[in-house]
Amino acid sequence: MKLRPAFHVNGFLVLVAWLVLTLFFGGAAALGYVAAAKDGNMPALIAAIAATVVVVVLALLATGLVIVNPNEAKVVQFFGRYIGSVSEPGFFSVVPLTDRKSISLRVRNFETQKLKVNDADGNPVEIAAVVVYRVVDSFKAAFAVDDYEEYVETQSEAAVRHLATTHPYDAHDAGRTSLRDGAEVAEELTVELRDRTEMAGIEVLEARITHLAYAPEIAQAMLVRQQAAQVVAARTHIVEGAVGMVSLALDRLTERGVVELDEERRAAMVSNLLVVLCGDRATQPVVNAGSLYS
Repeated sequence: MKLRPAFHVNGFLVLVAWLVLTLFFGGAAALGYVAAAKDGNMPALIAAIAATVVVVVLALLATGLVIVNPNEAKVVQFFGRYIGSVSEPGFFSVVPLTDRKSISLRVRNFETQKLKVNDADGNPVEIAAVVVYRVVDSFKAAFAVDDYEEYVETQSEAAVRHLATTHPYDAHDAGRTSLRDGAEVAEELTVELRDRTEMAGIEVLEARITHLAYAPEIAQAMLVRQQAAQVVAARTHIVEGAVGMVSLALDRLTERGVVELDEERRAAMVSNLLVVLCGDRATQPVVNAGSLYS
């Protein structure tokens, strides 16, 4: 069954008509009973009974009056049968003797608990996310699941766990998405949650990671690992730059004929330049006052 609008009319017009008819037939019934009791007028008694029946019917019609607040929907059931939803704010009259269930259409958000789960590399991490959603199908929200709020929370935690197990905390390989890639991970989490909650009439507007950290038992070790990786990466760049500078220096010396070096002295110069350029401490120059070959 799909969402459909329920029959509804302006409640103020129905209320005015109800008051007028109730007063009219109520007064007629009272006068008829008085006349029947006083004179034994049978036609008056019959008219009074008919007016009473009309008043009872009018009282039943009054049960159809309903107020719909902004960003709210009323799911209308008639003796267990779904007859439609009213999502337009205002005062309306629907089918009498119906049960109306309120479903909020407001934008909601909640944050999952901090979940402890192993990432794609098997490292235990703590992760949490915030989910922003709203109800777009009041029929599904009311009847497809028992409690759509609890359903969204459960599916969100399941999606966050699945996301954490399919990505590493840190991507050491190029082209591999890590949990720290905020935009890509948020988009993937949002898409997965939309698929999971569609059957409940929920639209997930946004989902983002709000907490991400290694579990306490390995946090210190992983910090050392991260520091070591950064040191290695920095040294790699330093060595690449130093090799380029040494090559440039030797080429310029050869082109301009500043000095002629044999293989042994050339290797010594390369070694000295690399030590100067790659060292993490200031170098102390040593001046050779004698022959280069002594």
